[in-house]
Amino acid sequence: MVDLVELQQKYGAELTLSEFRGDRRLVVPADKLYEVLSGLKLDFGFDQLTDLTAVDYLEYQDAEHRYGVVYLLLSVTTGERLIVKTFLNPPHLELPSVYPLWKGANWMEREVYDMFGILFQGHPDLRRILLPDEFVSFPLRKDYPLQGRGERHNFPVITRAES
Repeated sequence: MVDLVELQQKYGAELTLSEFRGDRRLVVPADKLYEVLSGLKLDFGFDQLTDLTAVDYLEYQDAEHRYGVVYLLLSVTTGERLIVKTFLNPPHLELPSVYPLWKGANWMEREVYDMFGILFQGHPDLRRILLPDEFVSFPLRKDYPLQGRGERHNFPVITRAES
């Protein structure tokens, strides 16, 4: 089981560990993220990245940061799960890629980039995965209008052939 005191001593960072309804959450400063995630994999056995996503906290009451990036880790041998969060604010929307640690992060980081515009430094192929390259916005940001910004007017219309 992850010990907060041991983590803080090892990484020299202000880490916050909390638990809610059986879920353990670790908040890590963005500048220590890769180092802590690497240690969680190598020293604590969190050998699987089950998910990676982002949250836009725009207009959330009492939110101190604009974006949160969330990593869901699993130790296959012990069954322990850990949620690791870090926070970002514009204009510095960059994090180190965890692709060297977990190859499955490849598409997950691309999806977060495509939907939120968060860059992952060191990613081997950071480009859009869901939207066309010509799309210039990030549709999961809270300030993106529900009807879009008119980006779709110049995309070709694809119709199904009669079968």
